[in-house]
Amino acid sequence: MEDLFRSYWWLMFPLAWFIMGGWQSWLNYRKHRDNIDIIKSYAASGREPPAGLLDKLNAPSAHDDAYGYNYRESRGRRGYGGWYQVVLFGSLAAGFGYAAATDIYEAGPAFVIVTFVMGALCLASLVATLTMRTPKD
Repeated sequence: MEDLFRSYWWLMFPLAWFIMGGWQSWLNYRKHRDNIDIIKSYAASGREPPAGLLDKLNAPSAHDDAYGYNYRESRGRRGYGGWYQVVLFGSLAAGFGYAAATDIYEAGPAFVIVTFVMGALCLASLVATLTMRTPKD
């Protein structure tokens, strides 16, 4: 069991990222649910909710920048995907292909596997980029 943790110590980083993403989503859900409950209580008593409370529902999320641009919604359209990923995965596939062909560090078969994975990601990114619909602003 000790050897398992010694060999796979790096897995704590993606797992921590996954857990923190889930925690952030849960906190956002609770915040919106509480705001809606308050608005429901105002509606039940027949009063108009304050404008500030309604503005909280339309406030930018944690993923918006100061100008209201949401990077998660735009992923793949402007700078976070598309051609960037095609070039990234293509160059990684070429680099690992070179490493496999020259048998750097005597790990040629491992580099072949990584080359195929990077090539598949490059191809998938290319298809996604070519078939992507852009929003009508």
